[in-house]
Amino acid sequence: MENVVLKSLEERRSIRKFKETQVEEEALQAILRAGTYAPTGMNKQAPIMVVVQDKETIEKLRKMNAAVMGNPDADPFYGAPTIVIVLADRNVSTHVEDGSLVMGNLMNAAYAVGVDSCWIHRAKQEFESEEGKELLDNWGIKGDYVGVGHCILGYRDCEWPEKRARKDNYIYRV
Repeated sequence: MENVVLKSLEERRSIRKFKETQVEEEALQAILRAGTYAPTGMNKQAPIMVVVQDKETIEKLRKMNAAVMGNPDADPFYGAPTIVIVLADRNVSTHVEDGSLVMGNLMNAAYAVGVDSCWIHRAKQEFESEEGKELLDNWGIKGDYVGVGHCILGYRDCEWPEKRARKDNYIYRV
């Protein structure tokens, strides 16, 4: 069965080298809108998204994330010009699952509108730190939020990654 959504899900790849070109605003708005339509437990909509595009804040986040990695010189964001941080209300029992679905929607929507993406981890550790809590406070974000992930967005500056084979025992039917 041929379907544009299913085709996009199969073709999307994580990109790890970006041009400096900023994501077009119309595309960014479409991606963010898709994030707001991710399924959430009991429709509680526990996640929030923080869009970061200024180089100074991206550099601060890079340093924090690289420190968690144990490699302070690394660029865990691969030069992406836009980072969407997904956080979720820790008091909602499905917060991790809800935030993960938002991340999936963001990445799949990005591909659908011609923007490349990748999920970058360590948001949990970043925003559990005093520095992370201070950032949230400075951004006016109140509540008990946990970092779920960073969705990095931009336009690739590399070859398109090859599709990897799916493992043999991915699906069991009982």
